[in-house]
Amino acid sequence: MSNIVRGTMLLTGASFLSKFLGMIYVVPFNALVGPSGGTLFAYAYTPYSIFISLSTVGVPLAVSKFVSKYNAVGDYETGMRMFRTAMTMMMVTGIFAFLAMFFSAEWLASGMITSDDPANITVSDVAFVIRMVSFALIIIPVMSIVRGFFQGHNSMGPTAISQVMEQIVRIVFLLGGSFIILKILNGSELAAVGFSTFAAFLGAVASCLVLWIYWNKRKSHLYKQIEQQTYSYDIPKKDLFLELFRYAGPFVLVGLAIPLYQLVDQFTFERSMVASGNKEIWEFTYSVINFYGHKLVIIPITLATGLSLAILPELTKSYTQNNSELLTKQINQALQIIMVLVIPAVVGLSLLSDEAYGTLFGELDKLAISGPLLAWYAPVALFFALFSVTSSVLQAINQQRFAVVSLLAGLLVKVLFNIQLIYVFGAKGAIFGTALAAGIAVSLNLWRIRSSIDFSYKQLIKRTILIGIFAIIMSVCILILKALLGMVIPNGRWGLAIILTICVIVGGSVYLWFAYHSTLLERVLGKRVRVLDKLFRR
Repeated sequence: MSNIVRGTMLLTGASFLSKFLGMIYVVPFNALVGPSGGTLFAYAYTPYSIFISLSTVGVPLAVSKFVSKYNAVGDYETGMRMFRTAMTMMMVTGIFAFLAMFFSAEWLASGMITSDDPANITVSDVAFVIRMVSFALIIIPVMSIVRGFFQGHNSMGPTAISQVMEQIVRIVFLLGGSFIILKILNGSELAAVGFSTFAAFLGAVASCLVLWIYWNKRKSHLYKQIEQQTYSYDIPKKDLFLELFRYAGPFVLVGLAIPLYQLVDQFTFERSMVASGNKEIWEFTYSVINFYGHKLVIIPITLATGLSLAILPELTKSYTQNNSELLTKQINQALQIIMVLVIPAVVGLSLLSDEAYGTLFGELDKLAISGPLLAWYAPVALFFALFSVTSSVLQAINQQRFAVVSLLAGLLVKVLFNIQLIYVFGAKGAIFGTALAAGIAVSLNLWRIRSSIDFSYKQLIKRTILIGIFAIIMSVCILILKALLGMVIPNGRWGLAIILTICVIVGGSVYLWFAYHSTLLERVLGKRVRVLDKLFRR
């Protein structure tokens, strides 16, 4: 259990820092390019995310599972053979993905945008930024394979450090380049956004450098393990590929969940908003939902991202060794960690949506639109987090094919109802469509886990009820405090920032106090939280 917690904390810490940096940079980025620039940026990054998943075809996480499986039985040579083969394959698919995205940019853009009004985002604008971001596809597939290989050895440090370095370098070039283009060279907003998307390539280069350093330090130990092993399965290369793709196939669509939901919005949002008489605000509301607001919503999801990466090797090992008791404990712990940390986060973000969006992105004159949209969107993060973790559980217990079924079921609902929901509810309809799709996918995953290994959710339900009670107490405190502060703190961005800071500190402290003194945190994490021991002396 300690391996899961330690690996989760490391990857979650790196993911949180990476996502936090990804949230913070959009504040100056928004000041430079505004809502229309954010929308244009999002239009490039959604297909880019999809092409990344297609170019890696789920192989990195599959390599992690593959290596972990054969390491568990002492066959290190087979894992190394798979690593080399996957590296070669990723080089080829990365180049093909780059060429496909670069040359299909115009076609993709024409399907997303219906108007060529120069006052708004045009087809040529979207095509340009898509081409600029496509260069990163040359490097990222190979980079991700190395991360997966290290994770298969239960070594999460290389992934964590390279992930943070990639984000830091990307943000430095993104903001620095945009500032120089707009403020010094008096260039266009389109050029600034284009360079900002190209910064993904520069960040990937920095990440590869970090991984190369780690590889040079550890390769002697890895090869020593191979020399000392006593038995090898000596699997033919054809069978290696068959086993790898049996694992990898489902990872493709699972990693595509959020980008696919956003892609549906890209092809339907503008059309539906214009048809429903909301042409004037479609760019602003799209940027709130799928770019600026999304940066806030995914912060709680970073826990699930780190957890899903960390638990996969451990769950695979327990399942391979037929240790059902440990497997049940590990799944319970993984799901409960999500609940105990993500539920209060999304509840707090919903209650403080006006303050959070106004503090970070300004646009106070439009806060009546952006605040409620963020409040509706925040709870969807819980579905995203649960889908990520439950999909990893399914993959660990060799039910990976069902993860595809659940995702496609949710995606079908999104496709069928998105236009109608946007037409009826306006911009909120896109959020409702995503919530409905993700909720269906999570429900199906949970059902499959229960039916496959006879898993009981009794403990999870009991502790979730307790978490809900603590979240309600926290909510009451936040609402009372928010009302009182609103009477004495003047309106404005700084006023919102003060209210947000105080409410987050007080609300978070109230929740942690109850979770700590009830021993909930100790039971979920498997050990006492020493930092809280000093704050709340029990």
